[in-house]
Amino acid sequence: MNETKEYTVELQQLFIEFLAQDKDLFLRVNNIVEASYFDRTLRKTVVFLQEHVASYGALPTPEQIIALTGIKLAGISDTIDDRHKSWFIDEFEGFCKHKALEAAILQSADLVEKGEFGEVERIIKEAVQVGLAKHMGINYWDDPKERINAARHERAGTSTGWKSVDYKLFGGFNPGELNIFAAASGGGKSLFLQNLALNWSLMGKNVLYVSLELSEQLSGLRLDGMLTGMNTKAIFNDVEGTALKVGIQGKNAGKLQIIQVPNGITTNDLTSYMREFEVQNGVRIDAMLVDYLDLMTPAGRKINASDLFIKDKYVSEELRNFAVENNVLFATASQLNRSAVEEVEFDHSHISGGLSKIQTADNVIGIFTSQAMRERGRYQIQFMKTRSSSGVGQKVDLAFDIEGLRITDLPDDEQDTITTQSSTIYDKLKKKNTIVDSPNESAPEPTSTEDQAARLRSILRKQD
Repeated sequence: MNETKEYTVELQQLFIEFLAQDKDLFLRVNNIVEASYFDRTLRKTVVFLQEHVASYGALPTPEQIIALTGIKLAGISDTIDDRHKSWFIDEFEGFCKHKALEAAILQSADLVEKGEFGEVERIIKEAVQVGLAKHMGINYWDDPKERINAARHERAGTSTGWKSVDYKLFGGFNPGELNIFAAASGGGKSLFLQNLALNWSLMGKNVLYVSLELSEQLSGLRLDGMLTGMNTKAIFNDVEGTALKVGIQGKNAGKLQIIQVPNGITTNDLTSYMREFEVQNGVRIDAMLVDYLDLMTPAGRKINASDLFIKDKYVSEELRNFAVENNVLFATASQLNRSAVEEVEFDHSHISGGLSKIQTADNVIGIFTSQAMRERGRYQIQFMKTRSSSGVGQKVDLAFDIEGLRITDLPDDEQDTITTQSSTIYDKLKKKNTIVDSPNESAPEPTSTEDQAARLRSILRKQD
């Protein structure tokens, strides 16, 4: 039976006496010290200690403390040893945890009445996490072989199902990462997420596909097409044959659950659904895909819907925390803004809502195609950010089955003439210079970047 701990004013003052007479001890615990945890008669002293150390890099003297706070502290520096310090650290950490949770519970009462359950979860979670650092990291020089093997195992990556993409990502995606596919409206965001969900399920992983746009039936039909290579009309004309093909491939696959949810959901909703699904089915979810990030709202804060930067910042941070806490593979999508519509190469300025998502994400992958490329069955992805590989700025061309909507690697021996030609034209426009053969010959007027881009878009439209 756990004994209830009573933190009397006398015990709290003893804590302050330890803090006030050993700077190293003070610095070890200062990250969890809050004046509000202490009795009102002692809070001024705690604040004075923190401010004095922050300003002068040293603890105040007993005379300064009594003169400025009215509290006389006992002198214990000559009597304490390492055993006493260990006692203090253990007791003081427990005190801070207790007081943080107590304050969170009291604050939650008003929030519950207002129905702000997301904020309740946030403050309770923060209170539970109050504590001193226990993990001290790794010694770089100690056992390099074990360290490298551990890193290789941890960052081995889970295949995306596209070898060419895995190569750029040093193996694929990792659990706990926030991976974002970015494209213009109708540019293939859902297609890539659905193909990725199917790839992971066929690898035997249990996958949740959460759609904030497409219905469960339409998403299911798309997956049918990806598995069979047939379009929707052909599927409707051969329901039994399609069902047989899907059933055969599904025997060795992991679960692939599709759910459509309303716009404005939060990570709390994702957690609730995932936990309920795991309980009902007796399985652990390995991967989740959300289509898509821009349609979600923060769980812990009320944000003006027009402030996209702040909204997307909080949603991105919460999604990444969700992926880390649940140790799942996670991918979502984001919209590119209007300035990206006629662009051939994407950069961070093309992300809708600004840089907040890119700053949080581990990998951001742009999706590019044109009408001519789609007719030839091609998509190009551009690595806009990769946290754990050197793929930034590189591109990969993938094959696209127009009938079945399946996205796959290109055959090794196949040349992508359309994207190669487009890249060549773009490079020529960028590298155009004013060098002349004769010193008497006048140099042409330099072409602006805007003119170059306009010429490239004109060429691509003619191809379309």
